[in-house]
Amino acid sequence: MNETSEYEIRLANTVAILEKIASEFTPAVFASSLAAEDMVLTDLILRRQLNIGIFSLETGRLHKETLAMLDKIRATYAVDIQLFKPNLDAVEDYVRQHGVNAFYDSVNMRKECCRIRKVEPLNRALKDKKAWITGQRRAQSATRTELAVQEDDVAHAMQKFNPLADWSEDDVWHYIRSNNVPYNALHDKGYPSIGCEPCTRAIQPGEDVRAGRWWWENPESKECGLHVVDGKLVRIKAI
Repeated sequence: MNETSEYEIRLANTVAILEKIASEFTPAVFASSLAAEDMVLTDLILRRQLNIGIFSLETGRLHKETLAMLDKIRATYAVDIQLFKPNLDAVEDYVRQHGVNAFYDSVNMRKECCRIRKVEPLNRALKDKKAWITGQRRAQSATRTELAVQEDDVAHAMQKFNPLADWSEDDVWHYIRSNNVPYNALHDKGYPSIGCEPCTRAIQPGEDVRAGRWWWENPESKECGLHVVDGKLVRIKAI
């Protein structure tokens, strides 16, 4: 089987998963980071007019290139992505007590910043939903090698889907280029994985694709808390 046909099978499987979610797990939402993988899913959802909401977390520390994606999406698809922002009082309390960049001081301080700016807004975004979708891939990092297409998200009492779990980075870019999908300009500047501006750097040739995320930490701790509950998620058989 050649590479192109394998890609086409993965693409067809992803479309089938999204269609299943739209028909069997309403209301469902897609959590977009506005990065390359998430633009693939955004394109698949919007071009097929699937009944799946799309939102993004506006942490207050994003790159200007990431924020510019909101305008690109509006221009391409004529839709506005719903934004969820952190509680301003919680942000101000963190900064007052620890400093604006205290996340560099320890893993605990970094995770607390992520909790305030990402996890709590995510919880609001997922309220009363039956399922949520992410653009995670197994090949992205050591913490995602066992990623399933479907997971039982106990913390949010719903199903979580990772339709691109078995996609390669080449798959992602093949889809983007073949379908003229808009993407974050940072990807052309050495940023394969993009988070908040102070917590993301460009990577060097040969580095892991997520090496630029929280680069001062050990790889095993590099998750923001959006995809981990007490250190793990209960995984179930993929669709």
